[in-house]
This record gives sequence, C-alpha cells and structure tokens, in this order.
Amino acid sequence: MTAAPLLEVKNLRLSVRGDEGVAQILDHVELALPRGEILGVVGESGCGKSTLARAVLGIFAKAAVIESGEINFEGEDLLRLSDRELTRRVRGRRIGFIPQDPYLALNPVFKIGTQLLAAMRWHAPRQLKTEAARRAELVRLLRRVQLPEPEATLERYPHQFSGGQRQRLMIAGALAARPALLIADEPTTALDVTTQLQILKLLKSLTQEFGIAMLFVTHDFGVVAQLCDATTVMYAGQTVETGPTAQVLADPRHPYTQALLACHPDRSQTLSGIPGQVPSPLAPPTGCRFSPRCRYAAAVCRARPAHLVPDAPGHLVSCRLADERQGAVNA
Repeated sequence: MTAAPLLEVKNLRLSVRGDEGVAQILDHVELALPRGEILGVVGESGCGKSTLARAVLGIFAKAAVIESGEINFEGEDLLRLSDRELTRRVRGRRIGFIPQDPYLALNPVFKIGTQLLAAMRWHAPRQLKTEAARRAELVRLLRRVQLPEPEATLERYPHQFSGGQRQRLMIAGALAARPALLIADEPTTALDVTTQLQILKLLKSLTQEFGIAMLFVTHDFGVVAQLCDATTVMYAGQTVETGPTAQVLADPRHPYTQALLACHPDRSQTLSGIPGQVPSPLAPPTGCRFSPRCRYAAAVCRARPAHLVPDAPGHLVSCRLADERQGAVNA
C-alpha cells in the first residue's frame, strides 16, 4: 500500500474580499509531497505560488476567506487548527520556512545568536532543554551550512554577512527544530548565479541528510531541473500540471508549461515570449484561464474550465487536450 503524502493539498480555494470586489487568488489547487522529496512549485509572478506556501503555514491576509479544500500535513488538516495551535505545534517546529530575502527576515539591531537562539527556545526538540545544548546545536548547524567561524557568527549582526551567508543563516535556523518539511519561497532569487548554485547544492544535500521534504517555490525551470524530484506548475491560481520533474521537462503536456520552457534560455534555442499577461484574480477569464494566451485554444476552452486528469503515470494535466488524449486511449 502506498504511503500517504507528508503534505497534500486538495481542492484549495482562497479568495480575498476588498473594495474592488472578490479576488480569487487560489482556485482548486492540488498537490502532493511525499516524505523526503523536493517538490517545485513554478509559474509566473502573480500565479499564487507564494500565497500557496503561506496557506500551508496558515498565514493569511485578514480579508482572506478559505472557500473550500484541505491542507493535510502528517495526517492532520491544518485548516482546522487555530492560529494558536499552528504557532505552538506547526510553524517553525514541524514546518520550517526559508524566506526570499533573509535581510528583511533578520532584525538588524540584534546579534545573530540572540535571534536564532530565541527561536530555538520556542521550537527546538525536547532534548535541547538547556541554553548550552541549544547553543551547541546551533553552532553545529552553522558549521554544517558552511559558515566560517560559527562561534564568532553568533556575536555578529546581520549587516556583517553577505547575501549568501545570510541565507545560510536562515537555513540553519529553519533546521534547528528538526522539522519534517521545509518551505523555501524563492530563496535564491536575490543571489548571484555562483552563490545560487551553492545554496541549491546545500539544500539538496541537507534534505537528504536530515530526511526532510521541501516545498520549493520558484519561477525558474533551471532551478527546478537541478533540485526538484517533482514539479507542480501553477497558472492564475490553479494547478495546471504536476508530475515527476524529469517527465514534465522532457514531455510537458500543458500549453502553459510548454510556453514557459520555451522562454527559458537554457532550454530553448530560440527565445519566445508568452503573449498577454496573467489575468487579474478580480476578473479571471471564463473556462480555461490560460485560453486567452494559448495557441491551441478552442471554443470549448473558453466555455468550460478544465480539470486535472491523468495524462501519464503520476502525471496530471488540466487541459482539454489531455481530456481528448485520455478519451482516445479509453476508446
């Protein structure tokens, strides 16, 4: 019997009500992340990737409304937990978070040791009961993420570190509670390409070493190819394709995935853009949300929305072309 995923999002719909109307930010989002694997969530800016990551942590705008769905983590629906329960049992303890900009996440007026040890007092495992034990564990983690002079690091301030070093600090802090899941929200976007590669290699080795699963949010298929076991492609708040990374990259089935790959300089000989832009969540198109930008769009695409269907083993696609292929196979 196949083991249940560590994290499974089912039919998640999230809207935000404002002065201009109701914005449908997430709509029927689906994903599954097995234990010990890395799942990449990819798409253009404005497709709902970061909102999805924060939804898993239970961090919502005040005007946000969960209309339907489940976020099952370790067999428990996180949407049923109170904010207090999430803070005490989940955030920082069972689920670690690595932000896009570590400089904004660190307080510039406190030393690194003060900040990271304060978080460990809340979330560190029970065996780290004393301040000396927590400090020794933090020094070990700082050494593991390849920061020089980890003891001296604790006495320094955030501005005394480079961007790559600050991200290593955040990785060490996220690992301190020994979580089952790491959420990384575009953690290499602000780094130069050399440092980016170093951080990606570090994250991959650490997830393998600690047996941690990771949800990795990015807009870069090059990062996905290097790091992720599986890939979920999002467009306009919806899951449009999901499957093993090697399969998605070698044989993309959704026109949006194909168009994204055609835009990547490492994966296409002739660069081409995608006409138009991601639609506003205040006024999404009827039917398939990608249909106004899709070269394969037909009348049926504009008339009714597509749904995720199996298109290959472990590979799901939300497109009428996949429906037609599935129909031809079953005929």
